[in-house]
Amino acid sequence: MKAGDTLVIWRLDRLGWSLRHLIEIVEELKGRGVGFRSINDGGIDTTTASGEMVFNIFATLAQFERRLIQERTQAGLKAARARGKNGGRPKISPNDPKVQMARKMSNNLSISVGEICSTLKISRAT
Repeated sequence: MKAGDTLVIWRLDRLGWSLRHLIEIVEELKGRGVGFRSINDGGIDTTTASGEMVFNIFATLAQFERRLIQERTQAGLKAARARGKNGGRPKISPNDPKVQMARKMSNNLSISVGEICSTLKISRAT
């Protein structure tokens, strides 16, 4: 589509996977000078002032929802840490035999890190 065109869709859920995705698409269209209109969703027509306002309200609500999710996630992680729970993979000791073997193998420059990992069945991070 080029500047001045208008993308017309049947319903909002036909264009994006989520409200966030939909907002990203419409913002990209706006940046390219392309309008947006949804037939079944009432006043959403970004080529008009009122339609753009409705879309911006949706965008604001989506941003609010994302922030709430972030806050809840952080609160949940903090509560879990307070109970002694730590997320992520368990740490491996530097004294673990596989780590020791990996160190010895890495001294041999003819063996790649990928080969070492696949041979010892350990991750690259280990």
